[in-house]
Amino acid sequence: MDQEHIAGPAGDGEGAGRRRFLAIATGAATAAGLGAVAGCGGGDGGADGRGGDRTDGSAAPGGKPSAASAHGFDVKAENAKQGHADWPVTKAGSARAIEGFADKVSVPAGESFGLHVSTTAPRFTVSAYRMGWYGGARARLVWRSEALPGARQPEHTVDSGTRMVRTRWARTTTVETKDWPEGCYLLRLDAQGGEGQRFVPMTVRSAATAGRTVVVNAVATWQAYNRWGGYGSYDGPTGGYASRSLAVTFDRPYEYDDGAGLFLVYEAPLIALAERLGIPLAYTTTTDVAREKRLLEGAAAVLSLGHDEYWSPEQRAHFTAARDAGTNIAFLGANCCFRRIRLEASDLGPDRTLVCYKSSYDQDPGFKRGHPATVDFRSAPGADPESSLLGVIYDGYPVDAPYVVTNPGHWLFEGTGARAGDRFEHLVGVEYDKVNTGFPTPRPIEILAHSPVVCEGRPSHQDTAYYTVASGAGVFATGTMRWVEALDATGDGRSGRNHGLDARSGALTTRVTENLLRVFAAGPAGRSHPAQDNVKAVYGGS
Repeated sequence: MDQEHIAGPAGDGEGAGRRRFLAIATGAATAAGLGAVAGCGGGDGGADGRGGDRTDGSAAPGGKPSAASAHGFDVKAENAKQGHADWPVTKAGSARAIEGFADKVSVPAGESFGLHVSTTAPRFTVSAYRMGWYGGARARLVWRSEALPGARQPEHTVDSGTRMVRTRWARTTTVETKDWPEGCYLLRLDAQGGEGQRFVPMTVRSAATAGRTVVVNAVATWQAYNRWGGYGSYDGPTGGYASRSLAVTFDRPYEYDDGAGLFLVYEAPLIALAERLGIPLAYTTTTDVAREKRLLEGAAAVLSLGHDEYWSPEQRAHFTAARDAGTNIAFLGANCCFRRIRLEASDLGPDRTLVCYKSSYDQDPGFKRGHPATVDFRSAPGADPESSLLGVIYDGYPVDAPYVVTNPGHWLFEGTGARAGDRFEHLVGVEYDKVNTGFPTPRPIEILAHSPVVCEGRPSHQDTAYYTVASGAGVFATGTMRWVEALDATGDGRSGRNHGLDARSGALTTRVTENLLRVFAAGPAGRSHPAQDNVKAVYGGS
């Protein structure tokens, strides 16, 4: 999101505001204290609103195969293995001590990928951690390289036309994924002598999704917010919107969270919960869904995680087709499917450049060739508001407000003990969605939580909603960006960690998510749990 298409053009202040948004949302130290937030969404309802060493016998090359079989990946068996709690980066070192990226966003199990690493150290190692539950360790070391020679790669350049950062780094090593279980990985780069550590994300994608709940890593959004090299989709080195990149590439490291991008805040807690439940899971990325038309065929459910803002038209079409064929969908964040993007090739392969001109869409050579404008989905030309898929629609930021339960008898609140009017402090933020029938809204739709907010002086509401369609699919949207983060909330919230979310919020979101995942994994939720429309009762309108 940015406010330019909601409250009018924001000019040069927008980029700095969005960088501060990321600091508010994630607590990322690299973005803290930059600029002023410049706007809350307008809610007028208008259509234009705005090589390797053995780690243990189970994972060693040439050892036992991973827990995949003719029946698919066994999540329970994988998570019964010993975890390794030493996976986090604890010695990041200086900014350029070591960093890298993979030349593929995802690979099928058994396929290799290249790592492009720059380091000031003479040697380094790569450790591949599969992220999951593992008895609370949250990761398992699947593979570790031998010591590899390190070198400092050339400085990046910036494309004069699009202000896209280019690295053109040489491939440092090739990583084989033989016997790696499918799932979400963080590769940790460790510079010799403790000079530094960084992550490189990688998804080992599933060969099939039929009958499974599909975890979709929101890699396009990670990249749009990536300011490595001084430029991202919101601003450049001066902090001004006019200096933003019009295209960004996966051919560079991630700046935030020691190279993990947005994965650790917005995705890892949900993955841990889903794997703890042991439901059948599959793993892929937003770029894979966009590219492979049949990828979601027969899936029981699809999960869009906490910050999934940038979508291609192809990804949206494939999500919609899955819903209309009976696949449940959960949107576990806010401001989802807001930006329309185009994926193009980079020097290293297909779908590695993300194009999003936003308000400058008429300057886009692709638009001039007939491609859809890379503007907000709700904006002209070609307006197609995201609410037709989500049920809710993005309404604004920044807010920090209590989450208020409206419909405690709903099956999703079963076992929570929640009562009507119960408040959960700080759970609504930093962006939020609502049901707004001024935009295309599937019916019947049920509002579960209806939370008052004031966004830069404008009163509004946040909504959590659930709707069902003729195919039997159920669609759930949390309407708040802090949902996945709240899954890890503990204590009384006074420490300020997780935006002050406390154990009550952690317990609520955990139980609701467990109810959701179990029902959605069983097949079309609308058949057993049809939505009971309550928009009129909540809003007093149609």
